[in-house]
Amino acid sequence: MTHRLTHATAQGVVLAELIGASKTFGTGATAVRAVADVDLAVRAGELLAVLGPNGAGKTTALNMLTGLSTPTSGTARLFGGDPRELAARQRMGVMLQSSGVPDTLRVRELLAAFRGYYPAPLPVAAVVEAAGLEGLEHRLFGTLSGGQQRRVLFAIALCGDPELVFVDEPTTGLDAEVRRTLWATLRDLAGSGRGVVLTTHYLEEADALADRIVVVNHGRVIAEGSPAEVKSLVPGRRISAETSVTAAEASGWSAVHHAEHDGARLELLVTEAESVVRQLLARDRSLTGLTVTEPTLEDAFLTLTRTEDAA
Repeated sequence: MTHRLTHATAQGVVLAELIGASKTFGTGATAVRAVADVDLAVRAGELLAVLGPNGAGKTTALNMLTGLSTPTSGTARLFGGDPRELAARQRMGVMLQSSGVPDTLRVRELLAAFRGYYPAPLPVAAVVEAAGLEGLEHRLFGTLSGGQQRRVLFAIALCGDPELVFVDEPTTGLDAEVRRTLWATLRDLAGSGRGVVLTTHYLEEADALADRIVVVNHGRVIAEGSPAEVKSLVPGRRISAETSVTAAEASGWSAVHHAEHDGARLELLVTEAESVVRQLLARDRSLTGLTVTEPTLEDAFLTLTRTEDAA
């Protein structure tokens, strides 16, 4: 970005937080508790990824942080105050999955309109560069592809030169090159002292970008830490091979935590690799493509949420 990205906010300062926050929808026997006693903080200079299955409560938690919803109990704070206050909301940018943006306005018109809501917006050129919209400024929003519309929504989130940015599934529908460009912009935003909150179903994206990860399931935080710390919660190794051994057979072995097929390959999560490799070779001497690696973030995510579901 050509505009300076520095902010006065000191690294590590809490920009938004939930303290013992719960949210219940409905009353009486039909009441549903979407979030239960969640503590969550977003700090300046970090990219926080909030992960969870559909219906886990992550959207409800973020809605409370951004002032779109209020806690039934507990506290939500944005820049130390009520998230519904205009002064606090003007200091953040939000990229949602659905926009309600008029199809009949041109990209430049949309950016000009949204810049008008903020006291000190970024220059249009800086927003266009950051979102990779060069050459699309005069296109009608409704004529853009799904991926191009996602980039416009990201640009709108940046219009106010926010100190805190919430991005919900930002790279859905983007090709690999544009996704990498957006990743670089998100890193730059966090590196400039801003806080960035990311929700994504692409776990490799969270692994590559996040300074800290929070995993939510059934309305509660079930894991929190750096990507390496979250992955370390899953003991053992991942084993992959092309073999005639079936997932059903391997899942019965004592050291196998999870077994599944990925096309022609058998994928195993194991607590101890050596004995499982011996069992595989004993049952299939024609086995090929054997690899033993550390568990991925996806392995950790699935293990943590499955364990929570079983509990």
